[in-house]
Amino acid sequence: MSILVGRDTRLVVQGITGREGEFHSRQMLEYGTSIVAGVTPNKGGQMALDGRVPVFNTVAEAVDQTGANASCIYVPAQGAPDAILEAVGTGISTVFCITEGIPALDMLRTVEVVRSAGARLIGPNCPGATSPGRAKVGIIPGSIHREGRVGVVSRSGTLTYEAVQAMTDAGIGQSTCVGIGGDPIVGTTFLDVLQLFAADPETDAIVLIGEIGGSAEEEAAAWAADHLRQIPMAAFIAGRTAPEGKRMGHAGAIISGGSGTAADKIAALEAAGVGVAASPTEIPAVLRDAGYTG
Repeated sequence: MSILVGRDTRLVVQGITGREGEFHSRQMLEYGTSIVAGVTPNKGGQMALDGRVPVFNTVAEAVDQTGANASCIYVPAQGAPDAILEAVGTGISTVFCITEGIPALDMLRTVEVVRSAGARLIGPNCPGATSPGRAKVGIIPGSIHREGRVGVVSRSGTLTYEAVQAMTDAGIGQSTCVGIGGDPIVGTTFLDVLQLFAADPETDAIVLIGEIGGSAEEEAAAWAADHLRQIPMAAFIAGRTAPEGKRMGHAGAIISGGSGTAADKIAALEAAGVGVAASPTEIPAVLRDAGYTG
């Protein structure tokens, strides 16, 4: 079993004929993801990826003719919110939005519509998700993964890659790796993913990779304290030396009014019984210290 993506994923790629969409669709297809359709307005009837994937003008056409049940979006920022709503409007239940630079106010409205529809949005500004050996959706390199039983959830793509590579090098495999995105407004939170991992019988341990800004890590830690005490967990928080009021990387990575600091997040995680690594490369050792033997 895996969460969010797996062998039953039938993916439509919105923006498949663009440079980023085509490049990463090739990587997903080569990994084994079932890409059943692409969507680019006014290019319906064409074939993408060397004739392997049909292109449609709308998501509705793609879903109707291919049975797509998930979407991955590589649409420029000005059109991405509408692309998300188009996918959700067809009944697609899981949408990954890779696009960065979408205004927070646009996402505030979009996320509410997605939730009202009962769908799940991962992102925006996220690297996607991979269930090793089954499917990958987004931009996470497939080569860094190893099949296993540790769930990984992160706000940062680059830190995800570093942590997963360290785990793989240490012989620790992953059940599913999820990048939720680093924007102030995202469709899926740490808490949401922790709940999915807790319900997954093939996830025996969890790694959380957070950063300064917001309170999502603290909220996840509070839930973990009540529900995940028996599950080995490790975490890493980026931005320990970040100054107040200065954005560090992601749009959501900013300490405002003294809240959202790395120290606050580390304290909350440690109070919940989660071991916090000083660097991503130390995560395997922290997992072992937490009792993970897989």
